[in-house]
Amino acid sequence: MQEQSKLKDLLEFPCKFTYKAVGLAHEQLPELVLEVIQRHAPGDYTPAVKPSGKGNYHSVSVSITATSIEQVETLYKELAEIEIVRMVL
Repeated sequence: MQEQSKLKDLLEFPCKFTYKAVGLAHEQLPELVLEVIQRHAPGDYTPAVKPSGKGNYHSVSVSITATSIEQVETLYKELAEIEIVRMVL
């Protein structure tokens, strides 16, 4: 897992960090993404939702103020576990 150590070395906390969850085009997707983020980084967020070219998928982008590499990694893991999410960037 060399990438994680690189990410850790590149970030200084606290910092702004944006998650982009790509999932099925379902009206609940932004809500599910926010639910996970609120658990680990409570705040007032306005997700940016963009449909894919064919409209089968949506991407939901949310920026948080990350406080630790553990928080960043936990959010990546839990966002990826959402059933309708296909990838987290």
